[in-house]
Amino acid sequence: MPVLFLPGFACPGSVWDETVNNLTPGFQAHLVTYAGFNGVSPIPMPWYPALKEALKQYIIDQQMQQVYIVGHSMGGNLATDLAAALPERVTKILLVDAIPCMRELMMPGVPAEGVGYEAPYNTQMLNMDENAIKQYANMMASNMTNNKTGKDSIMQWMVKADRKTFVYGYVDLLKLDLRSALPSIKADVLILGASFPSKEVVQANYEKQYAQLTKKQIVLANNSKHFIMYDEPTWFYAQTNTFLKK
Repeated sequence: MPVLFLPGFACPGSVWDETVNNLTPGFQAHLVTYAGFNGVSPIPMPWYPALKEALKQYIIDQQMQQVYIVGHSMGGNLATDLAAALPERVTKILLVDAIPCMRELMMPGVPAEGVGYEAPYNTQMLNMDENAIKQYANMMASNMTNNKTGKDSIMQWMVKADRKTFVYGYVDLLKLDLRSALPSIKADVLILGASFPSKEVVQANYEKQYAQLTKKQIVLANNSKHFIMYDEPTWFYAQTNTFLKK
């Protein structure tokens, strides 16, 4: 059974190595690294739609039927998009701390048109020197995991990323709103959420944003930030195997 593993923003496919090592035998893992990250050549903007189309074509070209997709963060967005676009092929998706409209949480009330590539913050990010980007990456990574080794990896991936992809690709994600695509999904969906900042807040956000998704189960980790596979690995592997085998 093919399982497509989609990483989060700035992360390579190797973020899933330990998850794949702990998979129940019988699954065929396909690991993806996005353009502009981990040494992969960048592509022109807009970036996210090109990734979606390339992955959609990959599933078709590989003649994948009954494909499962595991996606973390923006990988979960892509999993959602692909499940809506290929409802007869994608039969299960596991969304790991992924939300259909990140902008609604981070910038409430701001429409997609209000987010663009040309902005003072983006210019500042593009012009950061190596020391400044390392400090930024360290701060961001600290907020994403409690795991020291994981934090160091996340930080290095951010620093190594093609800068334009890192800045403008994130704009693409802020523009994204997949809530209207949810009714098109036929796949079974397991949503694993981090408990940070609190289970109550996270549960409410997921219930609201995934309201139009019918075949879903939401389960929250106990002591985890954004990278659940780093913070609660044993629990995460158990949840993943149980869902994929079911």
